Amino acid sequence: MSKKIGVLVMSYGTPASLDDVEAYYTHIRRGNPPGAEQLKELKDRYEAIVGGVFPLRENTDNQVLGMQNMLNEHTKDSDLEFVCYQGLKHAFPFIEDGVEKMAADGITEAIGIVLAPHYSTMSVASYIKRAKETAEKHNLPISFIESYHLHPKLIETLSNRVNAKLELFEETGATREQVRVLFSAHSLPERILTMGDPYRDQLMETSKAIAERANVPSWQFTWQSAGRTAEPWLGPDVLDTMQELAKEQVKYVLVAPIGFVSDHLEVLYDLDIEAQELATEIDMRLMRIDSLNTDPLYMEVLADEVIRKYKEVHA
Repeated sequence: MSKKIGVLVMSYGTPASLDDVEAYYTHIRRGNPPGAEQLKELKDRYEAIVGGVFPLRENTDNQVLGMQNMLNEHTKDSDLEFVCYQGLKHAFPFIEDGVEKMAADGITEAIGIVLAPHYSTMSVASYIKRAKETAEKHNLPISFIESYHLHPKLIETLSNRVNAKLELFEETGATREQVRVLFSAHSLPERILTMGDPYRDQLMETSKAIAERANVPSWQFTWQSAGRTAEPWLGPDVLDTMQELAKEQVKYVLVAPIGFVSDHLEVLYDLDIEAQELATEIDMRLMRIDSLNTDPLYMEVLADEVIRKYKEVHA
């Protein structure tokens, strides 16, 4: 009889439909509903992407299933069976729901991982805190993977994506040297820098590793999708960076949003629509790398990390 190990796969979450947008953003805003004008703007953004479809929910479901299949493929000759449960930060099933489902299913040991390679006290740490608190209520032992930003297979698959788009630029007559690669991630409040938070450093390490492997001659880091709050957020923003590059006569830009592992609003709207509109205005050719989604190498990264953590716990 196989031993079942629960795997709590955590991510930010997304509304399942336009009707859920208000509740979703109310949860993000800690119980404060968005105003009517703000709500309309939010819904307009969702409607602007592929017919108002919400790909993150489907993408995340597919990632969880793909990860479970990869885990059990890797351990098929053992007495282990990994069962993946989803836990979302701002939508159902919430992180707490995922842990409670594991407990209800009789899971006696669990591992948690976030669909985000880079650790921050304001992101990954908050997921872990919620999962740990709920697991303790159920006396469910659970260990966590905090980051995997330099996993060789992650660097390999992201480098492959960068190279694929650089080759497309070359097919249109631009040389690799003429293309500026912008690595990007979701901005966070600047105060993380005074907290000793590793988020920025880990992102720079990932960017450098990809640039070296893909032989990228010209690159820099930029931020995107900052929240609209009174406090300052990490910058410069990708739109501001594009404006500066236009002044430098840079005509070709490739965005590599390495902080995101699937297609969702920050990719499909902020980059594919908003940044593309600006690129047209300033006469710039802009492309972005394909998202990881259920890329087999990314599924292997997640499976590798879970198996490594299991072995570490049982060493």
